[in-house]
Amino acid sequence: MVNQAPQKTAKSTAAAGIKPTRKPRNQAGTGGRTAALFLTPFFAVFGLAMIAPVIYAIALSFFAQQKSGLGFGEARTAFVGVQNYVQVLQSESFVGGIGRLVMYCLMYIPCMVGGALAFALLLDASVARARKAFQLLVFLPHAVPGVIAALIWAYLYSPGVSPIVSALESGGISLNFLDTHLVLPSIVNIAVWEWTGYNVIVLFTALQAVPREILEAARVDGAGEIRAALSIKLPLVLPALSVIMLFTVIGTLQLFTEPSIISKATASVTSTWVPNMWAYDAAFNRQNLNQAAAASIIIALLAAVLSWAVTRFSSRTNKA
Repeated sequence: MVNQAPQKTAKSTAAAGIKPTRKPRNQAGTGGRTAALFLTPFFAVFGLAMIAPVIYAIALSFFAQQKSGLGFGEARTAFVGVQNYVQVLQSESFVGGIGRLVMYCLMYIPCMVGGALAFALLLDASVARARKAFQLLVFLPHAVPGVIAALIWAYLYSPGVSPIVSALESGGISLNFLDTHLVLPSIVNIAVWEWTGYNVIVLFTALQAVPREILEAARVDGAGEIRAALSIKLPLVLPALSVIMLFTVIGTLQLFTEPSIISKATASVTSTWVPNMWAYDAAFNRQNLNQAAAASIIIALLAAVLSWAVTRFSSRTNKA
């Protein structure tokens, strides 16, 4: 009795002259081959441009150029294990660069993230006017290439030519933005000027996704703009804020352009001022590619550890 209904259906279908359709056996395989065909160029370029250089740098970091005899013989490549890593970590200039990078992070991240969040909340407030024009003005510094921005600020910092320094001196204030004590905050100022507008747009986009019904209900209950921003908007944009923190930490470890340009205007910034500059100096000035590769791997590992820490902290904060 159970199998009669399917048999009747099959017979009635055959009587009506309708042939049951069957899926081609190779349909799934064809789709997989098509996807692989379109993805192959991406993975080929990714492997050649990203994976292969990393593998080569790792391999290069375990070798060194050594000369036989008293150093006058022909140089040969020898396997030295982790010797390059030990020498890099024992270098006072490299460790000092990491210390400067830590100080840079402590000044840059709160200023940039806090400023971006404040601007985004102001743009999203119902009392804000001329939002489009303000968004454009805030985003414009990010459209300026990093090298050009560093050159502009190097001019504005240089005594004798800077209108800012001249204006301060006319008011009885003497400041040298490029001396040893102020050069780090000066570089932080350049990065904040460059990246705040970009992160304002990211946070403002996240704020636009906040349900308006929740905000309207809060206003009906008597909540003002500040209370709504702190109690409703801020918790709902924490995921976007976490992403900004992650990218900011990674970008901070890649600091290179701004201090490299500023080093041309002052002796306070040396060629090994931050870890990336140390690796560049080792590769192209001291012709020691092996130590440069070891320094690059150390920076990459540091970025991976900090990224994991920020992601872990952000996930706990979002769950709370």
